[in-house]
Amino acid sequence: MRLFAAVLPPDDVVQELAVEVGRLRKLPGADGLRWTGRPGWHFTLAFYGEVDDALVPELTRRLARTASRTEPFGLALRGGGQFGHGRALWAGADGDLRTMRLLAERSEAAARKAGVPMDGHRRYTAHLTVARSRDAVDVRPYLEVLDGFRSRAWTVGELVLVRSNLPTSGVPGEQPRYEPVARWSLGAAG
Repeated sequence: MRLFAAVLPPDDVVQELAVEVGRLRKLPGADGLRWTGRPGWHFTLAFYGEVDDALVPELTRRLARTASRTEPFGLALRGGGQFGHGRALWAGADGDLRTMRLLAERSEAAARKAGVPMDGHRRYTAHLTVARSRDAVDVRPYLEVLDGFRSRAWTVGELVLVRSNLPTSGVPGEQPRYEPVARWSLGAAG
C-alpha cells in the first residue's frame, strides 16, 4: 500500500485555508492549476511510497515509538512558497519548526529501520500543497496573497500514518483519496 507519515491540521484551520485558497482561485490564470482538495491538505513528514504489507507492522511499531519520543508542538499555517518553478504551490508553517523537522527525520528513520526503501534524504521543508502544475508557472501573484496569510495556532498532538489511494477512474482532475491508517499521540512516553 502507498503510505506516508503526516501532520493533519484541525478542521477549523483547514476552513481558514479554504477561504484563502478561494481567494487564490479567483486570480488570473488560476484555472490552469490543479488545485488540491481539502481532504488532501496535510503536512507530509515522510513519504514511503508503496510499502510491502509484510513491513507495515514493523513500520507502525517504529512510528508509535517515534510519536512517543516527540513532544507535542505549536504550529500555524503561514505564508507560502513554491517548488519546481511553480509546479507546486504550497502554504507554509510557523511555530516550532525545529520539533516538526525532528518528527519528520524520526519518521523517515523509522521507515529505514523497518526495511522500507527510502530515496535520498532531503532537508525537510514544512509545506502543505494547495496546487500543482505540469508546467512552470509564474506563481508570484499567488505568493503575494499567501504572504499575508496566517491561520490560528494549534498544538500538534499526533502523528498519522496515511494511505494514499491514487485515482483509477481516468476522470481528469480526480484527486487521490487519503485514509488515516493509524494515529499515535505525541509524547505518550510521558
